[in-house]
Amino acid sequence: MTDLSTTAPLAQAIPPGFKPRKFGDGFIGANGPLYTRLHEGRLQVGFLVEERHCNPMGICHGGMLATLADMVCPITAHVTCEAAKNRFLPTISLQIDYMASAQLGAWVQAEAQVLRATRSMVFIQGQINVDDAVIARVSGIFKIGPAMNFPSPSTSSNPQPS
Repeated sequence: MTDLSTTAPLAQAIPPGFKPRKFGDGFIGANGPLYTRLHEGRLQVGFLVEERHCNPMGICHGGMLATLADMVCPITAHVTCEAAKNRFLPTISLQIDYMASAQLGAWVQAEAQVLRATRSMVFIQGQINVDDAVIARVSGIFKIGPAMNFPSPSTSSNPQPS
């Protein structure tokens, strides 16, 4: 069994500019790590497929891809949508169309865009890629919830709501 949890091999496979992003010690803390970067004005979120992310066939579990989708959408809203900055954005609806798989060791990367924001909801779409291939498309509706305290940009080099 290949151990992909060591730091050295992983660091070489993570594309330039991506930094680890801490989202707490709960679910994402146990299932990450996720990495973020701002590239050409777009927020990108990614992860390296480890054995713990895989199903019995050795490919990334759809649940991990769904987790990535459920993270990239609200984080994008935090960064790009004034109505969603510093707000908790619980998921109301999340649709995912799986088109291809991600193999063990693959770099999986997602981007999203806010389509519309109302006083109480944000509508977002995005896609998940491996290399240049789209492996999933996503769309979601997120409720604009209460204000939250996010880490200050001065304490992290990762994109944060401002």
